[in-house]
Amino acid sequence: MDKPDVSLETAPGKGWPLCRNPGSSGSQPVWRSLTAAAWVLGPVVGFGVYLRLARTQAVNSDGASQALQAWDMLHGNVLLHGWTMSDVTFYTTELPEYMLVELVRGLNQDVVHVAAALTYTLAVLLAALLAKGTSTGREAVTRTLIAVGIMLAPQLAAGTLAVLSSPDHFGTSVPVMLVWVIVDRARPRWYVPVVTSLLLGWTEVADPTVFYIGVLPLVIVCAVRVGRAMAAGRQLAAQWHDIALGVGALAGAAAAMFALHLIEARGFHAWPASTNLAPLATILRHNLDVTGDGLLLLAGADFLVWPVSVTALFIMLHIAGLFLGACGIAVAAWRFPRERDMVAQVLLMSIVINLAAYLVGTHARSLGNTREISGVLPFGAALAGRLLGPRVAGAGLARRFAPALVVVLLGYVAGLGLEISKPAVPAHAQQLASWLEAHHLSTGLSGFWSSNVVTLTTGERVSIRPVRVDGGRVYPFLDLQNADWYKPGRATADFVVLYPGVVGYPGGVSGSAGFASWQAVLATFGKPASTYRVGSFTVLVWHKNILADLG
Repeated sequence: MDKPDVSLETAPGKGWPLCRNPGSSGSQPVWRSLTAAAWVLGPVVGFGVYLRLARTQAVNSDGASQALQAWDMLHGNVLLHGWTMSDVTFYTTELPEYMLVELVRGLNQDVVHVAAALTYTLAVLLAALLAKGTSTGREAVTRTLIAVGIMLAPQLAAGTLAVLSSPDHFGTSVPVMLVWVIVDRARPRWYVPVVTSLLLGWTEVADPTVFYIGVLPLVIVCAVRVGRAMAAGRQLAAQWHDIALGVGALAGAAAAMFALHLIEARGFHAWPASTNLAPLATILRHNLDVTGDGLLLLAGADFLVWPVSVTALFIMLHIAGLFLGACGIAVAAWRFPRERDMVAQVLLMSIVINLAAYLVGTHARSLGNTREISGVLPFGAALAGRLLGPRVAGAGLARRFAPALVVVLLGYVAGLGLEISKPAVPAHAQQLASWLEAHHLSTGLSGFWSSNVVTLTTGERVSIRPVRVDGGRVYPFLDLQNADWYKPGRATADFVVLYPGVVGYPGGVSGSAGFASWQAVLATFGKPASTYRVGSFTVLVWHKNILADLG
């Protein structure tokens, strides 16, 4: 009996062998089903894991402020009239996300955790899509695994705080990467520049750094590509798509500035973003070190801050991800002048401009400000997967490096398991919130870190409004507050919370010493009727509406 004719062939465009029996449908349908399941179930599982990881970080007044803004929008104040925002409004990015979460979950501290997990999951998914590009088969799997692997396990503590906590610039990378996915997948049509322009402008209303990580990189890349085409003797009309993308990006940025001006005329007020340059000595002696430590932290490889332990061992494995990211950036820089892949070019420019602005600016004060360059993580992961994946997927390199990469990836998974095994932590000032609610004290004042977080934690059953001390008296806080909170005709307050502060959360009203601010409180509101100690907090209570005395 003759054996069936089994031929070993390479699937077109997939780069790996398939065994086929004559008359069988082959393994392609099975592979497609498995791939579809991975793209659907992967983000679902990832969201559950990252939600558990987010809960290992205490909610603070930063995230609570955005949650309260979203809650106000849900209740009719769509333009956030009366609110003073920071230099980043999140108005068109995280705030709509918070509104959706609050529609389902209500107002509580877990809103911040759920939104953070959702944002990180979307960032991983979009980085994977950018890394994959239009490739298929083994190359697509390799590209995707590199990108996902680099982002898989954020570093515990400070790393998780930078990318899985309160809204910040990391969330801005999500709509920017969505723009790059559209540029990558859509054919050159007239509506592509229109859509990308609208998305970039929409996002810039929320975060002005979009100009540096989205608009400017696209404009530079389009200009380089048009100039290269002209130098090669091509007609300018043939480059209409690149020209339209660049011009559209600038138009979107201008429209965002105009829209923000219109919103501020009727709604919230936002502080301008800082554009100051640091002195050269500060850049060389301080900012370089902080930027380098920040890159280690984002890659999950900042093992220097940990004592010798199992945790430090898992973190050291992330040096492999850092190395792959650096190699991706190096390859992109080497190929940039002749690169045909626009997405690789804009990812590189986004990373370079973001790092350069951080390095020479005044934001690089401490490792806590690594959030300013947090978009480098998904951009670098996508770039590494996109450029290194084809090389690693090659037959020779695959056999040589696949075992090592599998070991590293398994180490990442084990480290992530260790991270999510940490207990969930209560919100900052949870003890204070519980005590105030139990004693029926519902409206008061305190420093920033012990104010909005209590309001969120209690679902507004207790509302503490942020204040500051200036010139020996107490005044409303400068941002992340609503002016209506301080108007005696519309609101009341009858207690003040003094807080000595801990590392990362300064005392605000009480200051680090406490005595001067205590004096400022007495000078502003007079002697309290009662004084209570609640852990490290001091609660002063009056039998009057102290807002009438507020500066």
